[in-house]
Amino acid sequence: MKNSRQKQIMAIITDHDVETQEELIARLKALGFKATQATVSRDIKELKLIKIATDRGHYKYASSMIEEGKPNAKFHTILRETVVSVKRAGNLVVVKTYNGMAMAAAAAVDSLQMNCIYGTIAGDDTIFVAVSDEVAGELIESKISTIIAGR
Repeated sequence: MKNSRQKQIMAIITDHDVETQEELIARLKALGFKATQATVSRDIKELKLIKIATDRGHYKYASSMIEEGKPNAKFHTILRETVVSVKRAGNLVVVKTYNGMAMAAAAAVDSLQMNCIYGTIAGDDTIFVAVSDEVAGELIESKISTIIAGR
């Protein structure tokens, strides 16, 4: 049941701009699935769904899954469209984004799955990327700069 429900959730968010858990629950129920808010919340976490901006200025659920060990192309697009600047400060990399976009960009940075990244902290328009050392900071700064430049 859980597997079928989660497959359906992926199909729903692929076909529709789902903005809230309530909307997702309603769509599941229309398809014959019984789901509570707690169940859908767990599914969202297990499926590693994130919220990304839509063309209309709203947010919708999207997949953050990695395919064949490579970051999802959506994440590179997110970085290109949201990041304003990248600067290294020792073993921290400070990434500035447009207002409200730091969470999506942080998920994109996390998707890089680089061992030297210890973690990210996102606010509204700023991300702190904690890295292992200054050399790793240079590497991450360069990697993100390359992505946002479209290279």
